[in-house]
Amino acid sequence: MLGRKLCTAHGRAPARSATLLNTASGWSVNQLAFGLGALAGAIPGAAIGFWLLRRLRPGARSWHAGSAAAQQSAFEQWPTGALVVNTTTLRIVAANPAALRSLGYTLEEVRELHFGDLFSAEKLDAQALVGKLLDATSRVPVEMRQRCKDGSQRNVEANCYRLTLGEQQVLAVAVHDVTLRRAAETQLLERHQHLDHLAHHDQLTGLPNRLYLAAHLPGDIDEAKQAGSVLAVLFLDLDRFKHINDSRGHETGDKLLKTVAQRVRSTVRAQDVVVRMGGDEFVVILRGVQHTGQVNETAERINQALSAPMVVDGRTLVTTVSIGVALYPHDGVDMGELLRHSDTAMYQAKDRGRNNFQLFSPGMDRRLKERIAIESSLRTALQSRQLDVHYQPIVDIESHHVVALEALLRWKHPSHGYVRPERFVNIAEEAGLIVPIGDFVLQRAIEDAVRWRQAGGKLVPIAFNVSAVQLQRSNLAENISRLTRQYGLEPSLLQVELTESAVFERRDARNREASQDVVASLRELGVRIAIDDFGIGYSSLSYLKRWRVDSLKIDRSFVRDLVTDLSDLAIVSAIIAMARHLHIEVVAEGIEGWQQLEKLSQLGCTYAQGYLFARPAPAQDCGQYLSGKPLDLTQSRPALDQLESTGSGDHFRVLRA
Repeated sequence: MLGRKLCTAHGRAPARSATLLNTASGWSVNQLAFGLGALAGAIPGAAIGFWLLRRLRPGARSWHAGSAAAQQSAFEQWPTGALVVNTTTLRIVAANPAALRSLGYTLEEVRELHFGDLFSAEKLDAQALVGKLLDATSRVPVEMRQRCKDGSQRNVEANCYRLTLGEQQVLAVAVHDVTLRRAAETQLLERHQHLDHLAHHDQLTGLPNRLYLAAHLPGDIDEAKQAGSVLAVLFLDLDRFKHINDSRGHETGDKLLKTVAQRVRSTVRAQDVVVRMGGDEFVVILRGVQHTGQVNETAERINQALSAPMVVDGRTLVTTVSIGVALYPHDGVDMGELLRHSDTAMYQAKDRGRNNFQLFSPGMDRRLKERIAIESSLRTALQSRQLDVHYQPIVDIESHHVVALEALLRWKHPSHGYVRPERFVNIAEEAGLIVPIGDFVLQRAIEDAVRWRQAGGKLVPIAFNVSAVQLQRSNLAENISRLTRQYGLEPSLLQVELTESAVFERRDARNREASQDVVASLRELGVRIAIDDFGIGYSSLSYLKRWRVDSLKIDRSFVRDLVTDLSDLAIVSAIIAMARHLHIEVVAEGIEGWQQLEKLSQLGCTYAQGYLFARPAPAQDCGQYLSGKPLDLTQSRPALDQLESTGSGDHFRVLRA
């Protein structure tokens, strides 16, 4: 028996005769001091033990009783629990009042219990737990679960000390209740996990976001490298989503995006990752790809899933998706390369008609670099006066008088010469540069008209092209009104040329009434309206009457083979006859030969434009067109000048900013 009584029952003061010393046990004073010091708890307890040792020298018998009482007092008053365990029987030998209060037992009750009755650890039985405690050091706490008398459980940490008291091996255990700390840590962890989820997931769709991709894709690449497997990155971009967003509203657009996210997620495996990059862009990571056909099948399933109609707020909406695919390690060995190349392939899918997927190839990368170079150079051109406006006359077929001038944008690159508009106009639209370029052309045309007037020229209407993006700007009419007032020019001297695609893209993006309002505002100013490249677009005839179009320009593709192709002849003849009945003027584009001009005259076409009459010329060379005299078509016309030859696709090289 270790002692008659370590302490009284829970809650009462210890008896005066209570002592841990049992002379029959053979424990020495030194051993007792170390044991009690350890039980007192960590560093302070050890200090007490050493303090006792320094004082308990031979001959100090009279001080023995007082020192034992002092050590026992420290043991009993220590604020954290302390127990002594017999390592052979695993029974509790002693416990201080703090331990008894925490457990809810009396000392007599505790001494009847085994260590395993009070403490446990995950995946360890009592013997294994004690073994772990025996192997532990006093500086490394052992985490356990403490079972109290009332059935409740607490999280505790134990610092352990192995002691030899006489012939007996015991384990001194200092127990610290960490329940509140663990609860606080759990709350902090849950809060951190919640914030981490918010930071790495899209709030609208619930999908992982760009940050998640940046954190996890490099690890996926490393796993694929170690396993020697293929990883596929699919870059998805919804087709014409902006039109739906503009026409139906952002709330409808958000609901559509949620539906899209659900459909894409349903088409891939559980091990694959679907990420919303932002806006209408998504990325799909296919792990453990066995063969390219597996990627193709997944991309095709996504195309089919998203092309099916979707019902949002009771309305049926249809959207499609363009997909670019890059494979690790064939198309890139890091996240940057794979995302960039899959994005490049996605743009190739859009160029090939949308609603399809394309696998990346090196040729795509070259075209993308060229595209980026053109965009960068074009931004520089806007700021460094590399852009200019040339003018080509529109001529009365019978009298050869100039009835109008068409303003044509020209870009003279300092090292590559003239760049044809078809090389950069589409890039300008995609890069958001077409609006400032359009504003430049409009202001330059008005400024040139004022200079011609000051030089005594007889002004004729000036036509300029307006793209779909420019048409969507509600301040187009306002800009024309402001500039014509500023320069003292009549708006009736301006003619806006719209392509059929621009007209109908505007209808899709907003609605029919909004499109009509834009044209109506221009008409109210007195601006003339023309439809350019007529016959190659949607060719819906109802808008010709509804929008009071002033003229149609027959596309050069129908005029080129007019003399030899009966189909072209029939189409041109029908357009001229229809326009005559609607009192709309007709201009034939691309006239290069006398036979074409004669045939158009026979069909009743009134106006024509092309190299047969004149090539586009800078403003300072247009005085002859404003003299009021007919053009002399008997003068020899050289072939194409340097403008056309250096601007051909064969001579164009990648521009470098």
